Amino acid sequence: MDQVPARLGRRERNKIRTKERLYDAALTLFTEQGYDDTSIDQIAERADVARGTFFNYFQHKEDLLSTWGEKRRNALTTALASDSGGGSAAERLRRCMTVLGRMSEEHQKETGALLTAWVRAGHPLDEEPYLADLFARIAATGMQRGEFCERVAPEHVGNALRDIYLGALYRWCGRPDGPAGTLTKELLAALDLMLYGLVSPATPGETAR
Repeated sequence: MDQVPARLGRRERNKIRTKERLYDAALTLFTEQGYDDTSIDQIAERADVARGTFFNYFQHKEDLLSTWGEKRRNALTTALASDSGGGSAAERLRRCMTVLGRMSEEHQKETGALLTAWVRAGHPLDEEPYLADLFARIAATGMQRGEFCERVAPEHVGNALRDIYLGALYRWCGRPDGPAGTLTKELLAALDLMLYGLVSPATPGETAR
């Protein structure tokens, strides 16, 4: 549960705690029995509040999915807060992929349950391109520094890296009994593939195509 700022008044602090209690109860139930099989009544009961209280904080059960996505974005931002442009662009991209991988691996069952519901709700089609924009900004910095070639627009790099991340995440969620660290390893391997490619350097006397 997120910390409640002490500077807020008691009423505001209680509201934040109630919302967090509802959110935590929902995530626990989604993980235990699945999103579709969890009702608002069950969430309210687990949070020990009246059913009507739920609607003071969330209009629909689906709003919990948006809150989950927002909290993951905030967690990524916090983890990268110390990365103020230091290191190469490639190192910063590796840091992003590592944080994303470990964030899901540390909450594997929760991620699987919420990601499944997120996809079924159609959110991948209408979400804000937060990750793509983040990757694109790092790529643009790398191009400005001469670390990356400028043949591809930064936004195309951002979209490609976002697609790599989501593809790996979907596959990983489909293998719940896989070895620890599988997702992070796949993300870093895919990133290296994108950074360094498949084509071997031309041998002496051979013209590179």
